[in-house]
Amino acid sequence: MSMRPSKGFTLVELMVTVAVVAILSAIAYPSFQGTLRSNRLAAGHNELLGLVNLARSEAIRNSRGGGVCGSSNGNTCDGAWGVGMMAFSDIDHNGLYGTGDTVLRFNKISSGLVVQGPTAPIAFDGRGRRKLAADQVLVMRPDKCGTQSLLRTVTINASGQISAVKGACP
Repeated sequence: MSMRPSKGFTLVELMVTVAVVAILSAIAYPSFQGTLRSNRLAAGHNELLGLVNLARSEAIRNSRGGGVCGSSNGNTCDGAWGVGMMAFSDIDHNGLYGTGDTVLRFNKISSGLVVQGPTAPIAFDGRGRRKLAADQVLVMRPDKCGTQSLLRTVTINASGQISAVKGACP
């Protein structure tokens, strides 16, 4: 019998460790998916608020106007809120993105998020008020909500103020 101490793991010790890690991973996976959905929604919500605030502050800064719209490519306002959102400076004061207007920022929507927005752009005048009289509403949620309350309803009122409400997914 050798008197040297062993310097490694036995196969049995290694297999027990792998089994324990596999069991713990199986328990933690569903909770981790919920955390990922929640973080993805929070990031998308913050991007939306940032774009609206950027467009509004640009409208006030240049005294002409600005807006946010759904855009699939960052070059046009095509109402594709689920693909991307674009903030623009409205040089010609018409509330629509057109020739001569400047794109301030374009954000693609993260996969796994569903966004529904108004057909008309969210447009601001030179004083930061919205051009349309009725409130404009955007709804954002993950494509799979699970049991969490992950629906966000963002409302922009006539004065340009933003309110966000959390709710349960349909």
